[in-house]
Amino acid sequence: MNWLEQLSGVLQPYSGASPNQPPPTAEDDFDQVSNIAPRDAMAGGLADAFRSDATPPFPNMLGDLFGRSNGPQRANILNSLLATVGPALLSSVLSRHGGGLGSLAGMLGGGRAQVTPEQAQQIPPQAVEEIAREAEKTDPTVIDRVSDFYAEHPTLVKSLGAVALAIAMRGMAGQKRGMF
Repeated sequence: MNWLEQLSGVLQPYSGASPNQPPPTAEDDFDQVSNIAPRDAMAGGLADAFRSDATPPFPNMLGDLFGRSNGPQRANILNSLLATVGPALLSSVLSRHGGGLGSLAGMLGGGRAQVTPEQAQQIPPQAVEEIAREAEKTDPTVIDRVSDFYAEHPTLVKSLGAVALAIAMRGMAGQKRGMF
């Protein structure tokens, strides 16, 4: 029995449902789905949620997730964004956010290629929103990379709320149309 067959009862309500009225069991359903669905299916569903008109814009959602992430998770996301927008833009955004970020901005502008978990902890979610906005314009597939990363962190994803979870599960339910 494949994962879609195992989850058919859980995903069926999401198959054609409006994301604006998610079932009251969306968080529990997402827990069940995240324990069984493969990473690529989870990532695809998350990408659907990030791109949906029914959810906040991708940069805002990423800023929220970033704010709830630990140091290594933050560094991973920042380094993914850095690979998309380059160190000059990241450095520029960080220098505008003041505080102790000027030295980090200088290191990145000087060619340092990676943000460490300790440095990532200093970066405010608002800066990540700015960087994500530019990264999405530069390369829309950044959403897919971020989705792939957060597919491994379903507890964080739950913080996006029932609408985003319902959209993600609707996307996963649609992976095998006609199953339900």
